Amino acid sequence: MGINKNYKLNLIQWYPGHIAKAEKNLKEQLKLVDVVLEVRDARIPLSTFHPQIPQWIGNKKRLLVLNRLDMISEQVRQLWADWFKRQGEQVFFTNAQQGQGVTAVSKATQATGVELNQRRRDRGMLPRPVRAVVIGFPNVGKSALINRLVGRRVVESAARPGVTRQLRWVRISKDLELLDAPGVIPAKLEDQEAGLKLAVCDDIGEAAYDNQLIAAAFVDLVNELYAIAPDVLPENPLRSRYDLDPTSSTGESYLHNLSELRHKGDVERTARQILTDFRKGFLGTLPLELPPN
Repeated sequence: MGINKNYKLNLIQWYPGHIAKAEKNLKEQLKLVDVVLEVRDARIPLSTFHPQIPQWIGNKKRLLVLNRLDMISEQVRQLWADWFKRQGEQVFFTNAQQGQGVTAVSKATQATGVELNQRRRDRGMLPRPVRAVVIGFPNVGKSALINRLVGRRVVESAARPGVTRQLRWVRISKDLELLDAPGVIPAKLEDQEAGLKLAVCDDIGEAAYDNQLIAAAFVDLVNELYAIAPDVLPENPLRSRYDLDPTSSTGESYLHNLSELRHKGDVERTARQILTDFRKGFLGTLPLELPPN
């Protein structure tokens, strides 16, 4: 899928100063880690893949967690589970805010610790707690996942990117220690469409973008998804929520038409409403990516 070619390549500007510093610290701490919990957004599992993570973690055990399972349908979840399985990956789906799926992640992490300590015993060493790190893009739910794994609020979690700034170790039990890391995004995000989806989902950290351009591109993206795979998506939520059919118009014209209908021509307010409605789940279980073919 391609976004409207009229959008400038500098659609999104971000300022990854603190992220570059966090990345450097993270790479140093990764030497101490046994298992990596990589958290991605279930609505955009490919766009929330950080291309350098495999290189950073090398041969360490990695668990792939797709968070926000409540924001995609069961059918879409199964499509992703099957697709990742074909790539040789097991996926854990969670809703970290509500705690769904967290027990399975916890058990898989603990199982890694059992294997680790068995190897230590075989070499005549004493067992120790397994050290895990939770990494991923800003605002994908890492802190919420840690709080659920610990069973109490130990790290600040908020529905905005960039809350975690420091690396810190959290003791979960006598068998498990977790490293809470700030969100990491690539210093250069070459794929503008991935940048667009990150902005729509609010997963991009400190960034500046034009709400109207992003909302219009979002409408175009939704229209493309419905053109490609209407059978795996719910009824078009833009039509059902706003009583205005988006399929016959561009994102930009839809935005203008909806602003006339709802907000006396205030396009900025309309753009913000569409983005907020999507982020809060008011547009239902709407993925922005489906597995490639």
